[in-house]
Amino acid sequence: MRSESKSSAADSSTTAGQPPPSSPEAASADRAARRAVTVFPLLVLAAGAAGLGTPGTFSGWAPNVPYLLGVIMFCMGLTMTPRDFSGVVKRPWAVALGLVAHYVIMPGLGWLIANALGLSPQLAAGVILVGCAPSGTASNVVTYLARGDVALSVSVATVSTVLAPLVTPPLTLLLAGEFLPVDAGSMVTDILKTVLLPVVGGLVVRLVAGRFIHRLLGLLPWLSAVTIGVIVAVVVAASADAIKSAAALVLLAVVLHNGLGLALGYGAGKVARLGAPASRAMAFEVGMQNSGLAASLAAAHFSPLAALPAAVFSVWHNVSGALVAAWMSYRARSRSAG
Repeated sequence: MRSESKSSAADSSTTAGQPPPSSPEAASADRAARRAVTVFPLLVLAAGAAGLGTPGTFSGWAPNVPYLLGVIMFCMGLTMTPRDFSGVVKRPWAVALGLVAHYVIMPGLGWLIANALGLSPQLAAGVILVGCAPSGTASNVVTYLARGDVALSVSVATVSTVLAPLVTPPLTLLLAGEFLPVDAGSMVTDILKTVLLPVVGGLVVRLVAGRFIHRLLGLLPWLSAVTIGVIVAVVVAASADAIKSAAALVLLAVVLHNGLGLALGYGAGKVARLGAPASRAMAFEVGMQNSGLAASLAAAHFSPLAALPAAVFSVWHNVSGALVAAWMSYRARSRSAG
C-alpha cells in the first residue's frame, strides 16, 4: 500500500534514515500514514467477515482476482519515480542484502512452519507461496512510522517486486513442489501480466502525467486498500466451509511466519552492521509480504483453500507491522532523548 506518505517520507529522509524534522508537511504525512496503517487492517478484516458471513455474495468473483491485483500494482506504479531505483546504485550492498534476506528467510520459514505444523498440502503450499512473494506494499509506510531507513525500504520493495517473475515461481516450485504440482512457467506468465506490466504501466503514466497524478496520490492507498479487501472477501468466501476447522491453525502459521520474519530481518541488518534505521527497514522488508499477489497466485494455481493463508496474512502483517513500528519508534525517541 504505497502512498503519498511514502513519497514524502522518502523524499525528505536524511542520510541516516531518520524522519525529517518537525514541519507541517511532515506532520501531515505522518498522520496520513498512521490513518492508512490503522484503517487498512480494519477494512480487510471487515471484508473477510463479509466473505465468511455471506459467501454467496462473492460466488463467481474468483476469475476477477488477477485483474483486481493488477489494479493494486498499477496504483503502486503510479506512486513510483525513477528516484526509487537510485538507492540500488547508491547502496548496492544494503539493497542486495535486503533482497537475499527477503527471498531466503521468508520462503525458508514458510517451508519449516508448514512441515512443523503438519499442514495439509493445500495450506502448506499457500504458506510457502506467501513466503515466496515480494515485499509487502505497506512495508515502506510502516518503516517510516518506525523511524527506519525509508530510502532503503523503498529500494528493496521496488526491486523485489521487479524480480518477482524470476524468483517467486522457481522458489515455489522448489519448496512447495513436494506438496502440490507447481506450474512455474504459467506462474511466471501470470506474475508478468498481473504485477510487472501494471507496475511499469503505472510508472510510465506517472512520468508522462506527473502533475495530474500527483493530485491523486492521496487517493491511491485507499483504492488499493479497498481492492485488497475485495480480494480477501473473495478468497474467504471460496473457503468459508474450511475456515471453521482450519482458522486457528492457519492463524498460528501466519503469526509465526510474520513474527519470525520481522525478527530475523532485523537481526540480518544488525549482523551486517547496517545501523539501527536500516535494520528497522530490513525487519519490515523481510517480514511483510505482498499477500495480494500470493492470494491471487494460490487461487489460480492451487485452490481457494491454498489462498487462505495469504488472506489471513494480509490482515495480520499490517496489525503486527503497526504495533512493531510503534514500539521501534518509541525506543528510538527514548534513546534520542537520553
